[in-house]
Amino acid sequence: MEKEKAKLNSDKETITNWVRKLDLNNPYSPSISTSSSNYSTKTGSGGRRKLNPPSLVSLCLQVVGTNLEDIIHDLADIAIAMAAIARRRKLLNDDVVISLADTSWEMLDISGSDVSDSGLIQVAQICKSLRAVDISRCTGITASGVSELLQHCHLLETLRCGGCPRSNETARRSLGILKPKLIDVEGESWEELDTTEFGHIADSLRWFVWPQIDKDSLELLSTECPRIIVNPKPSLFGFRGLDVPREAFPDITLDDPYIKELDPKTWAVYGFAPKAPSQSLSGLTELSKAEKFRLAFVERDARLAPKRAKNSRQQQRRAEKEWMMTSPAAKALVISPKMTKSRQKRS
Repeated sequence: MEKEKAKLNSDKETITNWVRKLDLNNPYSPSISTSSSNYSTKTGSGGRRKLNPPSLVSLCLQVVGTNLEDIIHDLADIAIAMAAIARRRKLLNDDVVISLADTSWEMLDISGSDVSDSGLIQVAQICKSLRAVDISRCTGITASGVSELLQHCHLLETLRCGGCPRSNETARRSLGILKPKLIDVEGESWEELDTTEFGHIADSLRWFVWPQIDKDSLELLSTECPRIIVNPKPSLFGFRGLDVPREAFPDITLDDPYIKELDPKTWAVYGFAPKAPSQSLSGLTELSKAEKFRLAFVERDARLAPKRAKNSRQQQRRAEKEWMMTSPAAKALVISPKMTKSRQKRS
């Protein structure tokens, strides 16, 4: 009997010491109720009921509930911060990102995560106001997921991809989605077509970040999708008259602004290395005037090169058309092969 009383007193002292360690009297920390409702009970040997400390979830909810009026208007940003931490700790997957997704999100960074097409599509259906998305190093995302993303997010301006062989292949297969498609094929020439006769689902996309883009893919985008700028470089003068957004620079991590006030130890795990700040961005203010003018000239020349090539092709086609209309010999050259084919079919 005396042993049981000693054991009971020992248990009471243990619980008392544990409660004192919670620092309940600290005026800067929310008070935690010590009522019996916060503790789970378990029947031990001899019929005694032992008290277990509250779970971590209960403690967190008590802290959040105590300060809810201070954070209730920032719940969307808190959800993004939680997704950013989960991504850095290699915990971000379909279930996590879907549970955190909010309709007010304008940025989505799932780079290097386990999110697949299914998770990306469901997030795109929820977050239709997305303007920048990073899917680089995501081995579970394919061109099908990119297509669904572009169909649901009509405000998307920046898309980041690549970084690993699987993601590079996804970016390469997505080029056909980015290209405009001709709706009316009955026009006599390209010059006579109106802009409304071209349809594409990536109408708002302006910045395509793919650091490992191959030469053929870059040439394809430059010729068939000139409105999409690939891998823009930092410049004081913008690019093609547009201000390059922060999200379009490869050295920038999209979700950094949401966790900049947090201690990096929060997500410190083996295998995660944060990106170093871009030296090119920090050195922009040190450019000389001559270098600024040179960069401005190079950018202007690159901007006008496609237009010069297009005008040259148009002039060549018009000259050929005028020559065919005015020269009888040219008409004979055009009609002769058609007549020959017609005779061969009849015979």
